[in-house]
Amino acid sequence: MLPYTDHSDKLKKIVSGEISLKENVQFFLKNIEDRAELNAFNFVFEDTEAYAEKIEAKIKSKSHGKLAGMVIGIKDVLALKDKPLTCSSKFLSRFKSIYTSTAVQKLIDADAIIIGKTNCDEFAMGSSNENSTFGAVKNTVNESHVPGGSSGGSAAAVAASLCDVALGTDTGGSIRQPASFCGIFGLKSTYGRVSRYGLTAFASSFDSIGTFANNAADVAKVLSVISGYDEMDSTSNSAPVPDYSAEILNDAKLKIGIPKEYFGSGLNSEVNEVIQNIVRMLSNDDFEIIDVELPNNEYAIATYYILTTAEASANLARFDGVRYTNRSKGHKDLIDMYTKSRSEGFGEEVKRRIMLGTYVLSAGYYDAYYGKAQKVRRLIKQDFENAFGKCDVIITPTSPFTAFKIGEKSSDPLAMYLSDVYTTSANLAGIPGLNVPVGKDKNGMPIGLQLLANQFDESLVLKLSYFIEQNYLKKP
Repeated sequence: MLPYTDHSDKLKKIVSGEISLKENVQFFLKNIEDRAELNAFNFVFEDTEAYAEKIEAKIKSKSHGKLAGMVIGIKDVLALKDKPLTCSSKFLSRFKSIYTSTAVQKLIDADAIIIGKTNCDEFAMGSSNENSTFGAVKNTVNESHVPGGSSGGSAAAVAASLCDVALGTDTGGSIRQPASFCGIFGLKSTYGRVSRYGLTAFASSFDSIGTFANNAADVAKVLSVISGYDEMDSTSNSAPVPDYSAEILNDAKLKIGIPKEYFGSGLNSEVNEVIQNIVRMLSNDDFEIIDVELPNNEYAIATYYILTTAEASANLARFDGVRYTNRSKGHKDLIDMYTKSRSEGFGEEVKRRIMLGTYVLSAGYYDAYYGKAQKVRRLIKQDFENAFGKCDVIITPTSPFTAFKIGEKSSDPLAMYLSDVYTTSANLAGIPGLNVPVGKDKNGMPIGLQLLANQFDESLVLKLSYFIEQNYLKKP
């Protein structure tokens, strides 16, 4: 059990001498070793303890950064100079990054401690974290169940107290769904809020970097640090970055929208009951609850998998065995080398998505699939714009069910893809989404509630999540 509640509490106790940062890091390292069966980390960094001593000295001298002493794991698709960057793929098993991603560098500049690289689905493609060359990650509540994907290692690391916070990436739910399955907070930021420089791209117009934590306050603090314009990323946005830590304390009542499209058939009854109970409590606390419509949400999964596989097929073309990836042996010519290297290097799910993406972009099918999907994407975005004209925040389930068993959906790709039925629309629209852990099912598996807001309105989802946490989740 950690002797602090959040980073602010931790910082105070380090200053007072109640906590030793080096011993705190040693606690995490021992936990990682003791919970090795979770398979949450691909790599743990040896220099962490020595670095903790330096940061503790800065804290004591009051010359420290905003995240001083926060111990963070980063998903193994984010670059950190001179450290492995494998994307949990055989293809990059020997690759070390030659530079550091902007988001990670901002953490380091704020005096956070990077403890290691977390496991994930290969190239961030998956909903269960079973598609990793390092093996599947296990759920901390029940190790026979998945932690969710693709950022399952980051979610499991935070849930099991292997680190304070972890960074993940979210292309269609890869932060929010694992956060739901593992019972923690997980934020997908607005597209463009956090620089993608140094993130190995899956689908470039969808990918967002975000945060896992055990409380809303730490999510807010990390977002304040990693957000902002970056000249190295042409898609990063110059919108002002609020002080999210201050924003969450604003107790102004919000207007909350409930979309009927997210509460129909396919939603587990226990999940529905827990979400509805939270909505009732918010209503009793004078939050205005209204019905909103998202009529094109039924097309979100189809649209998402057409567009993201198309982008993935283009982004993964660079992995060809010529430059920094593993090269096959015994090839006859250049084409044979390409074929063998990609066949041997990529896992089954990555190959499936490359083939789907190549198909929808091919001559004769481009307009029927890719072109049409882009039009539907705009309609889905318009639905959200219309809804946010009537409300501040939308509440939905994060997942239609709780964590399923390892191997349960592996042989049925469509069933696996439907795990993301409530999360993909936020990526299609480019809006922020946050999972709040609000209960458990009869088997003790966590249930998550999803908060959605308009673009660059992260303050609203953070504020409401903080209210729910403080008023409903911490009560005995």
